[in-house]
Amino acid sequence: MSNNILIINGPNLNLLGEREQSQYGSITFEELKKNCLEKSKELNINLNFNQSNVEGEIVNLIQEARNSCDGIIINAAGFTHTSVAIRDALNIFKKPIIELHISNIYKREEFRQKSLISDVVTGGIFGIGADGYILAIIAMQKMIKK
Repeated sequence: MSNNILIINGPNLNLLGEREQSQYGSITFEELKKNCLEKSKELNINLNFNQSNVEGEIVNLIQEARNSCDGIIINAAGFTHTSVAIRDALNIFKKPIIELHISNIYKREEFRQKSLISDVVTGGIFGIGADGYILAIIAMQKMIKK
């Protein structure tokens, strides 16, 4: 393994550009994916960019990444606040993990202010929009080089 990063996007992120632009901006999911793939190519990173609305599929991605990836960047979206299964899978990963949110979950509704995954990840990026993905890729590259 070398420089293999998995980005996981949770439920409804496939609808970026259509939903709640005040929270998520106007970038579409495909534009976001393109930007991330371009940055990873520039940094010589193998990037696997995924999205699922299904909790079990996300758990499977995390489990499969144990043997193929050096790090995970995850925007678990709504599952951030509800999924013990995703939390447990991340806890088993034992390599760098960055929790990412386009919006600042700590400035949103009370039920969104609790992350079930924050205590098992290496670090987090919150509230700086889609640019957070680029920062996460750069940060992950530095973490896996150490």
